[in-house]
Amino acid sequence: MEVHSHVNKNLKVFILFASYGEGHLQASKALQHAFGRNGISQVELIDLFAEAHPMINDITKYLYMKSFTVLPSLYGWIYYRTKHMKPHTVFSDWLHSFGIRKLKERIQAESPDIVINTFPFLVMQKLKEETGIDIPTYNVLTDFDLHERWVHPQIDKYYVATEDLKLQVEKLGIPSQRIHVSGMPLKESFSSRSDAAECYRKFGLDPKYNTLLIMAGSYGIMQGIHSICAKLAERKDTQIALVCGKNKFLLAYMQKVFANHPHVHVYGFVHDICDLMAISTCIVTKPGGITLSESLSSNLPILLYRPVPGQELDNARYLVSKGAAVIAHKPKALAYQLELLLQDAKRLDRMRQSIAALQKTNSADNIVLDILNSV
Repeated sequence: MEVHSHVNKNLKVFILFASYGEGHLQASKALQHAFGRNGISQVELIDLFAEAHPMINDITKYLYMKSFTVLPSLYGWIYYRTKHMKPHTVFSDWLHSFGIRKLKERIQAESPDIVINTFPFLVMQKLKEETGIDIPTYNVLTDFDLHERWVHPQIDKYYVATEDLKLQVEKLGIPSQRIHVSGMPLKESFSSRSDAAECYRKFGLDPKYNTLLIMAGSYGIMQGIHSICAKLAERKDTQIALVCGKNKFLLAYMQKVFANHPHVHVYGFVHDICDLMAISTCIVTKPGGITLSESLSSNLPILLYRPVPGQELDNARYLVSKGAAVIAHKPKALAYQLELLLQDAKRLDRMRQSIAALQKTNSADNIVLDILNSV
């Protein structure tokens, strides 16, 4: 797809995200860079809730992170209680009003031509209804299963990961032509192949061994990470690449614990994660939407450890149903699932075929081109 020649290169774009986890920001950055590659430079990323309500944002972020380790069932209860919320209930109107004054100020000051949501704070839709402001607005969904707070009649178009997700949105009355199966926007580096030998050198890994990539999450909050690494490190044919994300305490602790283990390699936040994924045999990860999409793009069989109730559990169940992932709740069970994959070439091939069926290429550029050709 190419941009029509009539597209104004001076368009201004707002991308509204939220910093609950890293995925929404990464998706937003991928879109920003895709706009840049297509000649649109005035693209602003706005963490609207953080700007409008910094104290509430900090508290809710803290509670969100804690919910993964302290009270995951409470977060799941809230998630599923609101999963089928409709766009014009008292609760949804209240929820979508957070940040409305700040967004109105930003729009009046900067006059954007396009607004994109990569998080379901649909403040723009509330503002449209209250003021009559008419700016094309698009939703880029960042999970494999639908929470209905994403859906609002004022949205011009939805970009989703799979045909199944498109069907879920359609069932809520959204016309098919307003839903595009694009995949999730990823960094441009996931669209190209890096030199494997160079990647092994960069990360200090040995190509003679299977490489098991363990992602503790952007904030290093995967439960039982020490037990997982200790159990999986027992394999003689496998080296572990543990990514601790932004959790400096976890990084220091795991470096100390495995300082004398030659097959456990510990890293902090890895910016060029695509290169590490490119040389990995399998991945153990939390089932965040963007990380899962990156894994699919890298053709990585996925082992999901203790998915917490909510969007992560729904993401996990979806990929398991498609044959692209397996779930384990104990380190011993995880080691057993890994053993099954590594000892059975046919099983591994079947999983990779299932992964290939879910892959979408150049998603960020495809989303941007589709938007630019519609304005």
